[in-house]
Amino acid sequence: MTQPDSIDAVQKMLGAQGYVCGRALATVVFLSLKLGRPLFLEGEAGVGKTEIAKAMAAGLNRRLIRLQCYEGLDASSAVYEWNFPAQMVAIRTAEAAGGADRGTLQSELFSDEYLVERPLLQAMRPDENGAPVLLIDELDRTDEPFEAFLLEALSDFQVTIPELGTVKAPQPPIVIVTSNRTREVHDALKRRCLYHWVDFPDFDREIEILHTRAPEATEALSREVVAFVQRLRTEDLFKKPGVAETLDWAKCLLALDVINLSPEVIGDTLGAILKYQDDIQKLQGSEAKRILDQAKADLELA
Repeated sequence: MTQPDSIDAVQKMLGAQGYVCGRALATVVFLSLKLGRPLFLEGEAGVGKTEIAKAMAAGLNRRLIRLQCYEGLDASSAVYEWNFPAQMVAIRTAEAAGGADRGTLQSELFSDEYLVERPLLQAMRPDENGAPVLLIDELDRTDEPFEAFLLEALSDFQVTIPELGTVKAPQPPIVIVTSNRTREVHDALKRRCLYHWVDFPDFDREIEILHTRAPEATEALSREVVAFVQRLRTEDLFKKPGVAETLDWAKCLLALDVINLSPEVIGDTLGAILKYQDDIQKLQGSEAKRILDQAKADLELA
């Protein structure tokens, strides 16, 4: 599929994949595709940063390559490594056969046959469907040395393998970098990207998302669920529920054949929307009823 030629086309493409996209986000996605610039998405966990990469890959019919970041991630883990067990087997085989030329054996051992490609190297390879979508997920979990390495890789869209040389992407991948902001990412990397803060959706947009992802939910239940979650986000919680939790909760309620919310139902299903015991503890007893009453009052005023 060709790239969308307008902001409206971006919204339509993402919408066809079940991703409800506001105009501001659609604009920065369009510019990222148009200008060939990496897209840096920051925001709370569960607001849809990872999902937009999946929707873009599906909408553009491109391969999605995901680099899941974690503490201690280094360049070799992100780019490539050598298949050491297979190399050892080849060495033993050559020794058993006898007469193997040392130089020839070394060149064979460090060839594509024994190369294990990791996400960054995979993203540099040509693809018949066009440049892949490279998702660098939760960059804030890594440390500064890896961030510095990534800065160079995203600047030139090439990586160097000492034994084989430099691999340069024939067509730069579509890069999406996400961060939950557990720490600040260096300005130098942000400057190379188009930036967008992905916030919690407002009531109407979250209703639209719920209708798209859980269409079997009734209008009344959908409105109660979204109103309650929106109220819940105003509370002093360690981890506010994201859109992902809203969808999970709605599906749990549907599985239980719930028609309307009640304090008892909320208490039984809190584990679908809150992931920390301290937060769950705060909603025990009358607190769930208080927030539910406020949510219903919001619906009456809407």
